[in-house]
Amino acid sequence: MTTASQAVSGGADAHSDALTLYGETFASRVLLGTSRYPSLQSLADSIDAARPGMVTVALRRQMNAQTAEAGFFELLKARKVPLLPNTAGCQSVAEAVTTAHMAREVFDTDWIKLELIGDDYTLQPDPVGLIEAATRLVKDGFKVLPYCTEDLVIGRRLLDAGCEALMPWGAPIGTGKGVINPYGLRVLRERLPDVPLIVDAGLGVPSHACQVMEWGFDGVLLNTAVSQATLPSAMARAFGQAVEAGRAAYVAGPMAERDSAHASTPVVGMPFWHQDRH
Repeated sequence: MTTASQAVSGGADAHSDALTLYGETFASRVLLGTSRYPSLQSLADSIDAARPGMVTVALRRQMNAQTAEAGFFELLKARKVPLLPNTAGCQSVAEAVTTAHMAREVFDTDWIKLELIGDDYTLQPDPVGLIEAATRLVKDGFKVLPYCTEDLVIGRRLLDAGCEALMPWGAPIGTGKGVINPYGLRVLRERLPDVPLIVDAGLGVPSHACQVMEWGFDGVLLNTAVSQATLPSAMARAFGQAVEAGRAAYVAGPMAERDSAHASTPVVGMPFWHQDRH
């Protein structure tokens, strides 16, 4: 099964603006979750439509043979998309660290999306435990992508722990609200200009993804917004296009915002412009 470590880079020109994490280059700035799709075919079609750089998968899905759909991992293997195991559902440091080590054995990869939930209602990450777990996993040789809030200080502590990228939320998992704290998220981007930042959780429609990409974020991770859409594969394609458009706009350099109107058509030489209107 293809892992993130096996992602193949192409020519320098083709990848001059590609997503790079821990020194590895990926084909897309979209990361796609694999849970809650109405069918395996729907998941397969969505992966084909979004063409993600990585797909996330929970270890619990692999370990629970009674609920895992037959052919799930065969489907992922056939598409040769790098896998990003996660520690979804973990609520203690010990549980998250143990799950990460088990995932490394099962999926044969050092990549891990670190989730450590501190509140059952909002599914907000436990910031203190997250830093501890990240520290331990980095020392154990993992390439850690921590799911966190937009808190700048927590982000810096995670970087100090050895993480080379962050995955701040836009809103609580599965809400589809879009970015609920634009100021905080944009400050995080501005204060950590050289750190890969992937917005994870809470995005609901493609315009949400386009917006954060226009702000200079490096990618987005989607699951519920695609899997719970009426037409998941069509929504996956729309998100892929929105991410590309937002990134292109950011690279192009948007105009500065202004508080007053400025005519786009020159007025010099227009007849009667200064004529007395009395």
